Amino acid sequence: MKDHRGRPRVVVTGMGLVTALGRDLPSTWAGLMEGRSGIRPITRFNTTGMRSRIGGCVDFPGDVPGRPLTVAQRLIALGELALDEALAMAGLPKPFPGPLSLGLPPTELEWPARADIMLRAQGTTNRDLAIASTGMPEVHRVQQVVEPVRHFAARYGTRGFPQAVTTACASGASAIQMAVEAIRRGETDCVLSGGCEASMTPETMIRFSLLQALSARNDPPETASRPFSLTRDGFIMGDGAAGLVLESMEHATARGATILGEILGVGERADTFHRTRSSPDGLAISGAVENALRDAGLGADAIGYINAHGTSTPENDKMEAMAMHLVFGEICPPISSTKSMLGHTLSAAGAIEAVICLLALRHQMLPPTINQTDTDMALGVDVVPNMARPHGFSAALSNSFGFGGQNVCVVLGRG
Repeated sequence: MKDHRGRPRVVVTGMGLVTALGRDLPSTWAGLMEGRSGIRPITRFNTTGMRSRIGGCVDFPGDVPGRPLTVAQRLIALGELALDEALAMAGLPKPFPGPLSLGLPPTELEWPARADIMLRAQGTTNRDLAIASTGMPEVHRVQQVVEPVRHFAARYGTRGFPQAVTTACASGASAIQMAVEAIRRGETDCVLSGGCEASMTPETMIRFSLLQALSARNDPPETASRPFSLTRDGFIMGDGAAGLVLESMEHATARGATILGEILGVGERADTFHRTRSSPDGLAISGAVENALRDAGLGADAIGYINAHGTSTPENDKMEAMAMHLVFGEICPPISSTKSMLGHTLSAAGAIEAVICLLALRHQMLPPTINQTDTDMALGVDVVPNMARPHGFSAALSNSFGFGGQNVCVVLGRG
């Protein structure tokens, strides 16, 4: 029950998903296998004048047009669905007998709360003192990134100090990495992990649009996300969450748990080239992949499928393809981007896509990259265009690359 380095093997015994394709794991997987897009017009706030007006939305009854749930409230709603599903599948009781490690976005005050602060501070000579004197506990409670993770820790009765991991678009993968390392070090037998994302707000979308990062292909929305295509012009934001119950093989076997898959290795490598852009030589990305393979004790030829970071931005897709060729040679394993159907779920993407890899391994089916009417053949990769594909394989790679050069890759095995 030890890996090639004598460390405890880490297995997955529970999984949960909430995406634009469905509010549980089966519905999301069914949508992926159908090659169905979950991208649609945003209705919970006014998008008039915005460059991008679409997203992979998960709306809730509390979303009132013009006054939707706050980011923290949505994170909690999404996370509860995914983590409840994962725990039910794992069959573990509450309180959960291990710690919590979640990828979460760095939330901040949204415009309605800022306006409220300004109104309270009017007519004062010292604005900062006036704001501090109001207290505004309700604003602080729902906006701070610690509130969701504290909520989940209390809800599930996890042990120790709950971890909210924020490494941009690699956050979900980083949370898995921290969980794996804790089990390998013998600090715990199990960890409740995953990621949640709910940053689709007017301000965030405007910021990404100013970076020219979002697609402006609003009509029809289903065709907007086009990873690895000649006409890719930016990513689509998405809501989502994933939950994973990770255990040591020994702990899972002792309690008779069903093993759904295994985390074989995790690797990371920093890229200090630019705040938002990847290094044009692809070396940091390829280095993260190589580190993950080395951690797993596998050669490149063991990987049968790659779930790409695949954001649909011109530069990212090019750099990722280049990096994969550096690792795998002229002929890479099949590589698809499920962001073409779900949108880019940012802090949750690494966890969501790790779960998708595990599902692909269990079903021996590859999810497609949709909207491939003009695949960029110069990239030289098999993108599993438009239709799901049967495929026999035993190990998969999930890529997550975040702003600030935060690159994390996860190698997953069949249970």
